[in-house]
Amino acid sequence: MNRTGRMIVMSSVAAALMVSGSVSAGAVGAGAVPAASAQAVHDAGRGRVVSVVHLRTLSARQVTAELKSDEDGPNWDTGTVRYGVDTYRVVYRTVDAKGRPTTASGLLAFPRGGERRLRTVSFTHGTELFKGDVASVSTEVWGQAPALTYASAGFAVVLPDYLGLGLGSGPQAWMDVPSETTAALDLLRAAASYAPTVGRQLGHEVLATGFSQGASAALGLTRALQEGADPRFRVAAVAPVSGAYAFRDVAFPSLLDGRADPKDGVIYTALALVAFNRLHHVYDSPGEVFRAPYSRTIERLLDGTHTGQEVMAKTPDTIDALLTRHGRDLIAHPTGGLAAALRITDGVCTGWTPKMPMRLYYAEGDEQAVNGNSEHCQASFRARGVDVPLVDLGTPDYGGSRHLGSQQAATGAVVRWFASLG
Repeated sequence: MNRTGRMIVMSSVAAALMVSGSVSAGAVGAGAVPAASAQAVHDAGRGRVVSVVHLRTLSARQVTAELKSDEDGPNWDTGTVRYGVDTYRVVYRTVDAKGRPTTASGLLAFPRGGERRLRTVSFTHGTELFKGDVASVSTEVWGQAPALTYASAGFAVVLPDYLGLGLGSGPQAWMDVPSETTAALDLLRAAASYAPTVGRQLGHEVLATGFSQGASAALGLTRALQEGADPRFRVAAVAPVSGAYAFRDVAFPSLLDGRADPKDGVIYTALALVAFNRLHHVYDSPGEVFRAPYSRTIERLLDGTHTGQEVMAKTPDTIDALLTRHGRDLIAHPTGGLAAALRITDGVCTGWTPKMPMRLYYAEGDEQAVNGNSEHCQASFRARGVDVPLVDLGTPDYGGSRHLGSQQAATGAVVRWFASLG
């Protein structure tokens, strides 16, 4: 969950594609991939680099200035800026939500200084409605700030766009944790193979963090690596921020009972039904769950080609104006395909026991991902004997949103925690 349309600044994929020149896959070379990756990328060439575009070179002073230039909210924390930063857009091979070969894009960022061998931060972003609003394409401070913060502190940084966003084809698989996990893991693989071409090497340690939608994705990546998805990488710590970890028990009820912001509730409810239907057959036709006229427009509106402003303008202000009685009942009491989808989405905090340090960050009074989500996740891990602390960020404000403010506040807090781990 993220800015929806209230804070989204329109951006152009075409403009971003004109930045710098590209590096072909051939320039990366198979020899740059460590031998240990042979089994991990066996069948679909997963993690193989298709192309790289060098986007920007910033000095430490320029990083600081950019982090202080966000017109939509207060300044980002610049206290850990030590190095300049180079950023790159990478297109790489991965698999789609049904396991078929495809490509996705993402952002890499490296410090301009420090050790040759780097620890890596994997940052997975919150909900974006428009393909061009992700960090590999947009130059907006909101999307760039995590990459600039972590890289300028001395980490290598990988920010996957997820399937269907950035330069990825097709609609996004919103809140599909398995495909978010493969997209994040395969970008780690791509980054490891590309890093030597710019004189760097990724170490085995990965520090996983993510905001909102990306909080679940960070937990998905952490669990996959703990269970041996790729022996080259080991998650040393994980710091999810303001996630929706419990759709059935917390997130959906909060959308229906008024604890969450009503307009945000409309967007997330529509996203859930449309995106989950693509994979789990929630409905036969949109008219079963969406009222007219939205039943005729909502699937096209959420195809990734419409800006957040468009989505906000063309959807109602309340869930009851959006949903049929059946649709509302389905959100209140999920069955069938929706229940199947939620068993996967809500599994990020259940059924496994993390073996690395973890902190769950949240903002008091979050109007999008209500605090009960973090409490539910904490309780799930506690039931397995793991005490995961909740870190209260207070009441940060970003453009009138505590949810958005939590990403900004947590970015400074998390980079300090990661750096303290040595």
